[in-house]
Amino acid sequence: MAKLKITETALRDAHQSLLATRMSIDEMRPILSEMDKVGFYSAECWGGATFDSCIRFLNEDPWERLRIIRKEMPNTKLQMLFRGQNMLGYRHYADDLVEYFVQKSIANGIDIIRIFDALNDIRNLETAIKAAKKEQGHAQVAISYTTGEVFTHEYYVNYAKQIESAGADSLCIKDMAALLTPYEAETLVKDLKAAVKIPVQLHTHYTSGLASMCIIKAVEAGVDAVDTAISPLALGTSHAPTESIVATFMGTEYDTGIDLIKLNEIREYFMGLRKKYIDSGLLDPSMLATNTKALIYQVPGGMLSNLLSQLKQAGKADQLEEVLKEVPRVRKDSGFPPLVTPTSQIVGTQAVFNVIMGERYKTVTKEFKGMVKGEYGRTPVEIDPEFRKKIIGDEEPITCRPADQLAPEFEAMKEEAKEWIDGSSVEDVLTYAMFPKVAPKFFENRRDKELGIDAAHADKQNKVHPV
Repeated sequence: MAKLKITETALRDAHQSLLATRMSIDEMRPILSEMDKVGFYSAECWGGATFDSCIRFLNEDPWERLRIIRKEMPNTKLQMLFRGQNMLGYRHYADDLVEYFVQKSIANGIDIIRIFDALNDIRNLETAIKAAKKEQGHAQVAISYTTGEVFTHEYYVNYAKQIESAGADSLCIKDMAALLTPYEAETLVKDLKAAVKIPVQLHTHYTSGLASMCIIKAVEAGVDAVDTAISPLALGTSHAPTESIVATFMGTEYDTGIDLIKLNEIREYFMGLRKKYIDSGLLDPSMLATNTKALIYQVPGGMLSNLLSQLKQAGKADQLEEVLKEVPRVRKDSGFPPLVTPTSQIVGTQAVFNVIMGERYKTVTKEFKGMVKGEYGRTPVEIDPEFRKKIIGDEEPITCRPADQLAPEFEAMKEEAKEWIDGSSVEDVLTYAMFPKVAPKFFENRRDKELGIDAAHADKQNKVHPV
């Protein structure tokens, strides 16, 4: 057994899980060179919600963030999370945009692209895998792990074989909702390792309190790499603590080779940040609590808080339990989608409507209708034709790969964004394509900054006050 590889998630998923992705590059920068000396297999630092958060909340260019991390961490592989044909947005994009995005991600510093599809539809991953391989990047494909009557080991082994055939360099068990249990982790890893030749990585969250135990059993079963988070940003809805996992395997055949003293220096830095986040209210201590409801309702931690927020807005917070019971029923009706972005939001919102309207599917969201129609791809189980007709009426369901219906978009996006950018930067066009409603404001702020104008002052000057 080769030494266990560690992917550190502090720069992406750990703060996405605990701090709504609010860590800025200024907060990361002082510790990057120290992190680079640790000997992590990779640092997950980009993708997921970081792109959206950079331009929406932090007034930061996500591409510049990546370039800075690359410069400060020359010896560590940089990793990102990529939602297949959804990229980092919330709809399917045309193949040319996917190809450009992968190309530019690798050109700006990414080594490993972890690509996944919410429905585990391999067709939605093929363009991204091919693009990553073309650019000499490492294409890691993630299985969206979930539980339910159809999600047998046979289902996962079959998908793993499709992943390997599609050209993936490695695969990842992506347990985003912390549904994996230790002995299930052991047998699943064994079955996957027997079925494919490519390396297998485990990504699991601490929400249900089982992550460290899952990691031990998975490592003993032969998993090649695991995701962890430096301890100040671990536990709760985040991951198992890096230091604890490193210590667990010290002196064994799985020894990571990582020095705990070096990790302690990193820990001290992030403890300072953690105190700042708690004092500012950004880190809610309740996010660090173990929540075993995930095991009962199969609902990821982030989805749980989102459901409660929607119910509070409707003045129906007392109906959370009913909504949690409705989620599995909506999942079953809609072909058992795994609950991860964007399907978690789609299923969750529909469950909320079903409960607060007092009648199931009286109101159907545009996104739920789209998923039942096939706009997001093929669901793990075929949807009952009668139910589909009830939701989409006489519209024709989509049975092909959804992106096959999309014309190339890059040139149109470039033209559309002319008002805010000159189009010479492909990265800027991609930023606009991803978030056309949010990007213009970001571009304006950036331009003001470059011109030396304080954005708030400029806003004040531009406001017309009634006489």
